[in-house]
Amino acid sequence: MGTREEIQQRDGTVFPGKTYVDCLLKPVFNDQRDYLFKAQFQIHRAHVLMLCDQGILSAQEAGEILRGVEILAGMDPSHLHYDPRYEDLFFMVEGLLGEEIGEEAAGNMHIARSRNDMGVAMYRLVLREQLLEVIWRVQRLREALLEVGGEHLETVMPAYTHTQPAQPTTLGHYLLAVHDVTERDTRRLWSAYQTVNRSPLGAAALTTTGFKISRESVQAFLGFEELVENSYDAIAGADDLLETATALILLMTDAGRWIQELLQFCTQEFNFLQVADPYVQISSIMPQKRNPVSVEHSRSLASSAIADAQAVCTMIHNTPFGDIVDTEDDLQPHLYRAIDKSNRVLKLMTAVISTMEVNQEEMRRRAGEGWITVTELADTWVREGGLPFRRAHQIAFQVAHRAIREQRHRIEPEWLREAVEERIGKKIPFPEEKWAEICDPRYFIEVRQCRGGPHPRETRRMLKNRQERLDADRQEWERRREVLRGAEDHLQARVQQLLSQSR
Repeated sequence: MGTREEIQQRDGTVFPGKTYVDCLLKPVFNDQRDYLFKAQFQIHRAHVLMLCDQGILSAQEAGEILRGVEILAGMDPSHLHYDPRYEDLFFMVEGLLGEEIGEEAAGNMHIARSRNDMGVAMYRLVLREQLLEVIWRVQRLREALLEVGGEHLETVMPAYTHTQPAQPTTLGHYLLAVHDVTERDTRRLWSAYQTVNRSPLGAAALTTTGFKISRESVQAFLGFEELVENSYDAIAGADDLLETATALILLMTDAGRWIQELLQFCTQEFNFLQVADPYVQISSIMPQKRNPVSVEHSRSLASSAIADAQAVCTMIHNTPFGDIVDTEDDLQPHLYRAIDKSNRVLKLMTAVISTMEVNQEEMRRRAGEGWITVTELADTWVREGGLPFRRAHQIAFQVAHRAIREQRHRIEPEWLREAVEERIGKKIPFPEEKWAEICDPRYFIEVRQCRGGPHPRETRRMLKNRQERLDADRQEWERRREVLRGAEDHLQARVQQLLSQSR
């Protein structure tokens, strides 16, 4: 038997062939069952109530439909399995509803509605819940960064540029910088939430319907903040998916950068941080090892989340502007996985940061090495010696590189005097106590009192400001959550009211 005959025998001659079922319909059905079950019934409730309120269905008809809807909504979705009689979960539910209340009544549930606007709405309902969870976890991470940062306003450490020791700063200043990037990630997630939380329902297939429906009523029942007003846009636009994906890409890319640094700070060579015991793994053969596997896994998961989110952008790219499967069931699992992995990274790193041990003594010692306070030497020559900045910088450069050439760990005061005389042709006294002061990383930080700098007083001010903003952000999260709860409670109350009236 040839390949063609073998495939024809296996798949048959009518849709759907077994290959199509195995490769697409079964996996899609399982995803719909696992992610969209509850959202589907919320939409059924809201739509039937609206049809009743608009006089398109009688109270008796709507009550009969909702009676069946409530019975099916109480099912355990894990008991549902793909059935070749139905193309997908939605047709299965309609079929089961028909068995419960009759086919005609079940069919009337779909007056003035299409699987197109229903599908897009379900994705949005699920996605807004998942975005709220990501935002909550980001807020928890920000809380940990601010809490630990506040404990280390005076923990001196070297800051790095181009992976080389650059200037002294504090751990509090560093963690605040990580927080501020993460705060901007929060804003991008909120922007995605705002775009997602808009109702496409009423758009039907693409051009609305001839029935006198109320799109605003369904929007309110489901807690959507706005309508996607243009019905073509409601079906064709996929920027809610793109904005969510790109917000996740930025969140995990930003996180991956400082996660990589934390791994570096945990090495024995750096010895700045120690990950707490619950988050390290001992080698199976080298008992001295404390492998920070939680941080390694976080880095890997962040990269994997980026890949899944990038898949969303790639799948939408160059697709026709309309209803198309590329933006539907095949795409959604990539977003779900990206969100799940992002949540795991955020949860792990919140735990690691909150419990890590900081080797303050080693950080302080390393901040005194590598001549990283030499910037202040040039600044001091300008402020107190009256030298032009470029000339002062040349003097600092000369003495620093002499120390490097001679592999010396400190710059000798006489080198300064020689460099000054060579560069400007005269001697300028430079007290030894002033040089000792310049060499002190704490002094370097102390004189940097500009807005946004590492001085403890300025960092403390910024931390207080960020805490206030985080508190406001949490209040906004609670407000959004309460809006959704309120809409769900109101919808359920209206359903029960109609059910009691139609008995």
